[in-house]
Amino acid sequence: MTEPLENSIHAGHDLLVVLDFGSQYAHLIVRRLRDIGFYSELHPYDVGPERLMELKPKGLILSGGPASVYESDSPHLDARIFSLGIPILGICYGMQEIAYQLGGKVECGDKREYGHATLQVVEDPADGGALFHGLKTSCSVWMSHGDRVISLPEGFYPIARTENCNYAAVYGQPNAHASVLAPIYGLQFHPEVSHSEHGTEVLANFCRAVCGCRGDWYMEAFLEEAIRTIREQTGEHALVVGALSGGVDSTVAALLVSRAIGDRFRGIFVDNGLLRKNEATDVMAMLRDQMHVQVDCINASTHFLDALAGVTDPEEKRKTIGNQFIKVFEEQARKISADFLLQGTLYPDVIESISHKGPSATIKTHHNVGGLPQRMRLKLIEPLRYLFKDEVRKLGLVLGLPAEVVYRHPFPGPGLAIRVLGEITSERLNKLREADAIFLHELRRAGLYEQIGQAFAVLLSSKAVGVMGDFRTYEEVIALRAVATSDYMTADWYPLPFEVLRRISLRIVNEVSGVNRIVYDVTSKPPGTIEWE
Repeated sequence: MTEPLENSIHAGHDLLVVLDFGSQYAHLIVRRLRDIGFYSELHPYDVGPERLMELKPKGLILSGGPASVYESDSPHLDARIFSLGIPILGICYGMQEIAYQLGGKVECGDKREYGHATLQVVEDPADGGALFHGLKTSCSVWMSHGDRVISLPEGFYPIARTENCNYAAVYGQPNAHASVLAPIYGLQFHPEVSHSEHGTEVLANFCRAVCGCRGDWYMEAFLEEAIRTIREQTGEHALVVGALSGGVDSTVAALLVSRAIGDRFRGIFVDNGLLRKNEATDVMAMLRDQMHVQVDCINASTHFLDALAGVTDPEEKRKTIGNQFIKVFEEQARKISADFLLQGTLYPDVIESISHKGPSATIKTHHNVGGLPQRMRLKLIEPLRYLFKDEVRKLGLVLGLPAEVVYRHPFPGPGLAIRVLGEITSERLNKLREADAIFLHELRRAGLYEQIGQAFAVLLSSKAVGVMGDFRTYEEVIALRAVATSDYMTADWYPLPFEVLRRISLRIVNEVSGVNRIVYDVTSKPPGTIEWE
């Protein structure tokens, strides 16, 4: 497998490092910081002081986590980090870890505190008041903890409390404790979640007032840096090849590399016969005509559908599609004699690989994880490797992509193969294409498309009895899925208006031959996934 090139994305930016103790909110801390202009990265909790000194962060944030600091197998920070002279902010478990390591005491609370609480800032917090400077002395915050700090380390004192928590926010003065060489703050509440009033301002105060960060992270600056980095990586003559799906990630990555090296980038769009209605035509028109990207369209639908004949297991579908794609892509890349392979890897993929718990259980295989065969001997170039999805969209707008492309709903790599449950045939694919096109058209017509994170139709593997024109029918069933989500890690089903659902249902059963029943999926993620397979 090819190795990714080193990326110096934070060169020139003040860096904040978030250390992950396994919190469901850890990635959200990073996103919040970036949203307010401060570049941050997520690293595992056990990163050593040597590595931190290489990164040269202006501040550290310790995330929450599900463990208890006093348990024998709990994750713990390398204690030498307290002596590096880097300001630290501990959140929830992170605050308890600070107290535990520096001589305070943490115990199991009488009851778990979860939900809103009223935070009262201490009237005279002295130097520790930087976190709450300019904010109300009383506000609502979000708690989610079972343990609590019952005594503080030497040199620490409370700066805010709630009715059930005396140490809702604490401050440790530099040099007041033998190990503390920079300001240390602890918050028992979660400022990174939207439920905490003024949580964003608290984080901004830590970054700016405590750590001295400039707050210079924005996509216009990233664009200039990324173009310079791509040119340095590829030199003056190297060729870059990339697979394009028409989705926002691969499109932005291709446009970025094309902007950097011009016609030395060649895109390959594979029509695998599993695309949505008119997708190949629309994507090629957008890439070639509107964005002027060098891209070839390869029609390989027959190869893919032949390989999928009789395959019904979801994982087998993904592997079959992946293998066919590699064959087609390898053949085309060999003709180009490329030196680099462009991949649209995003930061959530990187985050999943560095969790302190190790790799999570495989829910479903990602279509391009693992790269291409080693015999291709291509070097990887991943210009979006440190960006979140919302940042990629912002970058797309900066690059001049039309809004309808930037905010287009995600489409899975295996395409309609995992939305046709059971056997895949040309006839069943066409039914789904037509139903899906009607669904999306009606959502746009109702002004709902932009409010929904992802929407699509699924062709079920079972049939249903119906009555159409006084005749008994036994035909296919379409399920509709629409979810609201900001990060695609969690999602809630979207409450479509009944009249919109009624119109969609009527159109599909009347216009799509062989379909006689429509159902709507009202499952959130978790427990379900967004896709059905």
